[in-house]
Amino acid sequence: MKRDWLLCDFHIHTTISDGTLDLEDLVDFYGLRGFDVIAVTEHLHDEETLKKRREEGKATYSLKRDTFDRYLEDLKEASRYAWREYEMLLIPGVELSNDTKSYHIVVLDVKRFIDPALPVEEIAVQAREQDALTIAAHPCRKEGGWSEKSPLWREREKYGRIIDAWEAANRREIYAEVILSGYKFVGCSDFHKPEHIYSWKTLLYAEKNVESVKEAIRRGYTALHFYGEEMERIILKSSTAEVR
Repeated sequence: MKRDWLLCDFHIHTTISDGTLDLEDLVDFYGLRGFDVIAVTEHLHDEETLKKRREEGKATYSLKRDTFDRYLEDLKEASRYAWREYEMLLIPGVELSNDTKSYHIVVLDVKRFIDPALPVEEIAVQAREQDALTIAAHPCRKEGGWSEKSPLWREREKYGRIIDAWEAANRREIYAEVILSGYKFVGCSDFHKPEHIYSWKTLLYAEKNVESVKEAIRRGYTALHFYGEEMERIILKSSTAEVR
């Protein structure tokens, strides 16, 4: 299989955590739109955050240590379906969501549980031990849940070399400072509901397999691409699929 420019989204949620599409519907949603690579990255919150939310009567929407292996099995089954129906690569991932310390780290090609309460350095070590890749999620978000820069970005001199890549664009926001930094970067939708498809994505120069995708991100063979409604209409023009 030769290298080509692949349309990718590496930050996606389903009803397994706080998204609105279930896993199979999510695969169909992206597959019908011609995506080459997606990563499902459900939230895994630190225990302190979960305890606080329970005390406040709030929903948690989080993976847990005892549900993690089943989650990976569900993703394996979904990846087989994605390839069979659409020749779309689905990479198993997780979003380590430490709201206590206000940073989120996406781990791509995750194979074993990683505690989100661990120090960032230890998270990076454990990810590398399982040949997974780390991405700093929305490090400079201006809208949504956070209105300030993540500690990962504020302390980038410390973390810049141990995190594999940074989101330089998340949903409709673009973080020029990340691009200018020289760090490897990707663009992601942080998909939770169908309208989030209209957002920044990654074009990646790689073969369509997991190892090539990870290597391309590590080497910086990436470009930002905005996926909009005009592109969707063109792609689905001859399809009977309903645009949701």
